[in-house]
Amino acid sequence: MNARVSRRVRRGVLVTAIGISVLAVLLVLAAWRNDHTIQSDRGVATAEVLSAGSLRSAISFVTPDGVTHNPELGVLYPTKLTVGQRIDVEYARSDPDLVRVSGRDASVAVVPAGSLIVVTWLIAGPVIWYLRRRESSAEAQPAVSS
Repeated sequence: MNARVSRRVRRGVLVTAIGISVLAVLLVLAAWRNDHTIQSDRGVATAEVLSAGSLRSAISFVTPDGVTHNPELGVLYPTKLTVGQRIDVEYARSDPDLVRVSGRDASVAVVPAGSLIVVTWLIAGPVIWYLRRRESSAEAQPAVSS
């Protein structure tokens, strides 16, 4: 790999690592924004878990006006839920599809996002260092002509 290709690969790795880090931070900021929206116009209800997963759980709950809601995107912070379980939820009265499990907030997103950033840089850092070193050694060697 010549110095030019190495430089391009190094820049690609750097841009990818920065992109992943920015997306992880945006994920946490979006979670905080959702929590703020729910907190500023909070309604509470008891919901039934219809399907449970580590990333998405479907629920059904009834608001005080008698309307049943099944949020299309599920409930926020769905870990450790089981099908059939009845849980307390908090929702934005202005947008009942924005629902979180009571007692959970965006702080649960900080550790996974932080871990993703750390792992990304633990992989990207040595790769960038290796490519930069290789690029430097390729530039230091005189070009051989035939």
